[in-house]
Amino acid sequence: MAIGLVLVMIAHLALFVWSVTAARQGLRELNSLSHGRSLASSLSSSSYSLCANMVTPWGYACEEHKVTTADGYILGLQRIPASHSGQQASKPPVLLQHGLIMDSVTWVYNQPSQSLAFILADNGYDVWMANSRGTNSSSGHTTLTTSDAAYWEWSWDELVSYDLTATVQYVNGVTGQNLHYAAHSLGTLMALAAFSQNQLVNSVRSAVLLSPIAYLNNLPSFLTRVAAETFLADQIYWLGLHEFSPKGPAVGTLLNNLCSLSSALCGNLMNAFTGQNCCLNSSRSSVFFRYEPQPTSTKNMIHLSQMIRTGKITKFDYGQDGNMNHYAQTTPPAYNMSSIPTNIPLYLSYGGKDELSDVKDVQQLLAKLQNHNSNDLVVQYVAQYAHADFVFGVDAYQVVYKPVLAFLQRN
Repeated sequence: MAIGLVLVMIAHLALFVWSVTAARQGLRELNSLSHGRSLASSLSSSSYSLCANMVTPWGYACEEHKVTTADGYILGLQRIPASHSGQQASKPPVLLQHGLIMDSVTWVYNQPSQSLAFILADNGYDVWMANSRGTNSSSGHTTLTTSDAAYWEWSWDELVSYDLTATVQYVNGVTGQNLHYAAHSLGTLMALAAFSQNQLVNSVRSAVLLSPIAYLNNLPSFLTRVAAETFLADQIYWLGLHEFSPKGPAVGTLLNNLCSLSSALCGNLMNAFTGQNCCLNSSRSSVFFRYEPQPTSTKNMIHLSQMIRTGKITKFDYGQDGNMNHYAQTTPPAYNMSSIPTNIPLYLSYGGKDELSDVKDVQQLLAKLQNHNSNDLVVQYVAQYAHADFVFGVDAYQVVYKPVLAFLQRN
């Protein structure tokens, strides 16, 4: 306990030092360093092709698609329409949605026998991979650029209302079929929030939720919690940094401070945030850092921090006056998990070592789903898994994906 407290103090100190440093040195320098795109997008967004970089080298056909949201964001989608042998998909489409500060590399990160997108394609599914606004594949907009603060004025509310809606409708339109939805981390929250408002329920055959994110009040990741409880994302936002780029100069300064104060902490930041992952392939780390992590909005981080502090799942909290302007009420409207239709087939898989999708928080979600049709709810608990194991684990095929394939086949 004493060591944990010391680490919390170290993290808090580093974050505070960074905030003061950024304020004193001025945002002009930071913004000039990140002008146009941050270092997270050192791969040119205009020429970046996830298909060319991560899919076709393995011998799979891959298509790049674009869809424009109702609020003007231009999102990239990748499609794997056939198996490695070239057999065209004979089963319904599956839409894969990544989590926070990630993109579709999530689903093709490992070799084909270990990556969910390739596994689905080789089992006859028409695979589509979504990329949230702000990532390399989805940095376009009809009127804004990523240099504009207004481009980053969104949280996961907009990912639910606009991005998810647009991608589901696009895949439905191209294929003429309802789709299966499979997601990790924040992508699961997007689906749960949409379903709770009775959105997209007539377009989705089933939903596979890996490391489901809903309630966050029991979240044990001390780095994440200290950032939330000290309103650090809020401070970053009011300093003028509306883009939260893990590879950008501002957050890079933060991470350097952490590393200078605690080499042990720096040694494995992923585990410090996500829990002790059991089954990652360390030889693939260079691939990870070539493409990940990806930018998100600082406002999105604020929204998640609000959830951690309050233990509630609500729309973005603008404060009493702001809420009146946005929602005509003093408090943000809630996403009621008990309102999710009871006949949507759901597969929830969560881990005993996960420090972002905590066991107690998942159990709180499951309590809200207690009236769900028993035949339409599959719950899997993987004691040894932490957050990243569900998408990057070398044994994920045997542990998680085989049961998922059986679930999809039934639905």
